[in-house]
Amino acid sequence: MAVIDINADLGEGFGVWTLGDDTALLDVVTSANVACGFHAGDPLIMRRVCEAAVARGVAVGAQVSYRDLAGFGRREMDVAPEELAAEVLYQLAALDGIARTAGGRVSYVKPHGALYNRIARDAVQARAVVEAVEAYDASLPLLTLPGSAVRGVAGALTVVAECYADRAYTPEGSLVSRRLPGAVVHDTDAVVERAVRMAVEGVVTAVDGTDVRVAARSLCVHGDTPGAVSLARAVREALAGAGVDVRPFAS
Repeated sequence: MAVIDINADLGEGFGVWTLGDDTALLDVVTSANVACGFHAGDPLIMRRVCEAAVARGVAVGAQVSYRDLAGFGRREMDVAPEELAAEVLYQLAALDGIARTAGGRVSYVKPHGALYNRIARDAVQARAVVEAVEAYDASLPLLTLPGSAVRGVAGALTVVAECYADRAYTPEGSLVSRRLPGAVVHDTDAVVERAVRMAVEGVVTAVDGTDVRVAARSLCVHGDTPGAVSLARAVREALAGAGVDVRPFAS
């Protein structure tokens, strides 16, 4: 039986501004990537999401990023490795402290946006992220793309691969840049079909029509796109219908 986790980015509001329906998504996903305040999120939002996740048995992950509130963490930055490691450590420790007051803890780390894409190809920045996780808790897995540069510098740290049901892929197996048209797949039937194929066969059709290997333990559905909740529900129902065991990859 195929086994897959469903994760989503949550807690991405800030102050009086909200983004997505965190409560509804927490009834669907098995892992929550909680924004730690550098690209989105604030202490109150972090606490509310952690409490809701713990109450539902959803794994809490630290969604660390570049310090880029204005750009939602999607602008690439050249940050010195020592500074980047300290900033990742700061975010991870903050969220874990809040999660523990809710009766849970951070179970894994997932970089966000530009940092996520950067460490997939940049071993120096990847090592800085790894060092931060190792310094805090070396048992925490790091969620990233299959074939990421992180794997080459992770040492004893566990690296877990994920795939994206609602993002377009290049023939090389990387995500199509959000600056390009068609980077996000919005059609529910297409997303559901891709999700099941990823979980069962470990492949996805790239933008040029070729099949690309994306064998992964976790499947990401974005929470900030229109109709995100109904889309996530459709994906989970389809996976269950295909005999896929949906459960967290980290505990």
